[in-house]
Amino acid sequence: MIANDYLIKAMDKEGQVRVTLAHTTKLVDEARFRHNTSATASAALGRVLTGALMMGSDLKGANDSLTLRVVGEGIAGSVVATVDSQGTGRALISNPAADVPSIRPGKLDVAAIIGREGYLEVIKDIGLKQPFVGRVDLVSGEIAEDLANYFVMSEQIPSLVALGVLVEKDLSIKAAGGLIVQAMPGAQDSILEIIENNIFNLGPISNLMLVHENLEGILSELFANIDYEALASLPLEFACRCNEERLRTIFTSFSIEELQEIYAKEGILEARCNFCNETYQFSLEEILAYKR
Repeated sequence: MIANDYLIKAMDKEGQVRVTLAHTTKLVDEARFRHNTSATASAALGRVLTGALMMGSDLKGANDSLTLRVVGEGIAGSVVATVDSQGTGRALISNPAADVPSIRPGKLDVAAIIGREGYLEVIKDIGLKQPFVGRVDLVSGEIAEDLANYFVMSEQIPSLVALGVLVEKDLSIKAAGGLIVQAMPGAQDSILEIIENNIFNLGPISNLMLVHENLEGILSELFANIDYEALASLPLEFACRCNEERLRTIFTSFSIEELQEIYAKEGILEARCNFCNETYQFSLEEILAYKR
């Protein structure tokens, strides 16, 4: 079993196919714990967060960020993940309790809680005047297929995407990970066929995270019979950008009378971060002084 969360990038020696492979078990479990998600909601949250981290690994600037938003008509509501170029990410799901019966043992019905009608949106902020925003309709609600469709429709890159989250009976995350395979311009059908067959023979991505000790072992099987080189690796972790200062600003929109009313009723002024569920508490005197 792979010990730490990280991703690795690789390409065949002829530059025809690019691969991004990620292990995300610990960070998905952290997100699951913070949001107290059901089994199916954990799978949806983990798939979106894993996909965002793999996509975000292409960011260059220290302050660059990428947000992946999946909004369907299902009971889950919206699922959002925001990541940076350093491999840190955070995520939320509108309805953490969203759940439905499994399709079969070990196969959670993510599409049922996401919905098959809706959209997938990618927002890239790379320091320009306006962030890049790309949006495509959902094709299945399974997230991986929807991401593959996004790459083709919005970025014109033929891609294969696999995302997996294996949930234990106690709702902890047993394994999570993802794979993106992208054909570069001029890629030959023969090499794509070899890699597709190799992926098919490897089986579910979540199981690969259980039976291998590192991503490099999976990579060697994925590129079986193809010369390739590993390009880069990046540690991954769940981390939120919230802090006391940012959450304190929430109260600036309240009038003094409203703040006094809340404080009289609750005895404290409290703000909670939607992405990590961290709670920040403030005294009335502190907020009033801040508003001045």
